[in-house]
Amino acid sequence: MSTRPSVTAYIGLGANLGDPAAALREAMVSLQQTPGIESLRASALYRSAPVDAAGPWFVNAVAEVVTTLTAPALLDVLQDLEQAAGRERPYRHAPRTLDLDLLLYGEGRIASPRLTVPHPRMAQRAFVLLPLRELAPDRVNEAALAAVTDQPIERDPPDVSQGASRSRVH
Repeated sequence: MSTRPSVTAYIGLGANLGDPAAALREAMVSLQQTPGIESLRASALYRSAPVDAAGPWFVNAVAEVVTTLTAPALLDVLQDLEQAAGRERPYRHAPRTLDLDLLLYGEGRIASPRLTVPHPRMAQRAFVLLPLRELAPDRVNEAALAAVTDQPIERDPPDVSQGASRSRVH
């Protein structure tokens, strides 16, 4: 019986309701414990203003996972974690208790009604590009990064990090 080869995937994490930093840390622990996820590294936490939305500022991070899950199976895991965290979708860009986006899946390109990889808006979001650059600088286009310098964002903000965001989940 053969096993699937491992793939490195990147997941965007965000929340702006409840205790966003705790929600992100809990999601990373849950991901790390998921069968088929072999390892996880996480960026620092960032605090960012909503983009194309109103509401409280977000806490964001990016996680790098090495997984044997297929992209659709990983998406299922992400959506299950969102649901377990009480995610509701009353309207597009609504505030959220947890938002998990599959940003990159190896070198894969996926265009289906359910999943698009690379994530179609990741190059337009400082809250994705800055934490992704920590983990995979070769995956961040410097021109895209220069184009989002007007988006307010803070790395390791003291009101959300409580010292924990500087450590990495392995």
